[in-house]
Amino acid sequence: MNDARLKKQLEVDELRSKKIYTDTVGKISGGIGRNLTDRGFSDDEIDLMYANDVRMAEADARALVPNFDKLNDVRQEVLVNMSFNLGKSRLSGFKKFLAAVAIQDFSRAADEMKDSAWYGQVKDRGVRLVYAMRFGSFK
Repeated sequence: MNDARLKKQLEVDELRSKKIYTDTVGKISGGIGRNLTDRGFSDDEIDLMYANDVRMAEADARALVPNFDKLNDVRQEVLVNMSFNLGKSRLSGFKKFLAAVAIQDFSRAADEMKDSAWYGQVKDRGVRLVYAMRFGSFK
């Protein structure tokens, strides 16, 4: 079997898509015809997607926080967690929060996190991350 030829055929027949879509029979699909409704993802696929996503979230956090490497691990994790959740463009809108982190005013940064719509949306995650930003450790 010629894998390269088969892949080319399936990319046309099944559709190659970087986004999720609904196929012709109503199944949620993505990739090269992956039936997400019935098949989902394997553990190694989940781990690969996670590794790619967290790498992008970290790169975005580093781009938004010039002193990222000077922060302790916990505060770096808070920033990457928020970047993972919000994406770079939405996290960049937390201007007062980012300014507080830049001058290492972590109490103010935590207050800015708490004073956002995001905090109300993420429930326990927000409580945990605000504490970690304020004190530099997880409970």
